[in-house]
Amino acid sequence: MTEKLLGPLSKRPWTERWLTRLLGAALSSAAYLLCVPGDLRTRPASSGTSAAPPPVSVAGVVVLAVCLLLLAVYFGRRDALAWPLLLVAGPPATLMYAAFHRHPEPPDAALWPLAWAFATLVVGAGVLVATSVARRFRQDAGEPVDGLTYTAVREECGAP
Repeated sequence: MTEKLLGPLSKRPWTERWLTRLLGAALSSAAYLLCVPGDLRTRPASSGTSAAPPPVSVAGVVVLAVCLLLLAVYFGRRDALAWPLLLVAGPPATLMYAAFHRHPEPPDAALWPLAWAFATLVVGAGVLVATSVARRFRQDAGEPVDGLTYTAVREECGAP
């Protein structure tokens, strides 16, 4: 059972592989939707209104970051290097873009593309770092090309 949950996805049947990836993207989307309110530009409510969703909180951002890093580590250990970036960083970036793009009127209409680009860069970099670290702890030897290159160099040098 551990091999099925933690083994490389490349050795699993394609249906299981794609269902696992789809579940990862859904978990990434769900984490974003639960931790960040629907409208990122929500200001603290004035004294008379309470209908607006709460503004983004530090705790929500921290919980989102932890969830995304855990997903990145899991997929970094199990899948190729590009998949965690697409599965873990892609859905939050898309949802954030939709939230920013939904209301392009003032006061911050000119700042949302910059905020989105910065947040997407930070999330993507975090996912790539977590993925790279997780790949160091894989049970297999890594990418097939790495092993072939190392073996070819050893044979040319005359090492056993």
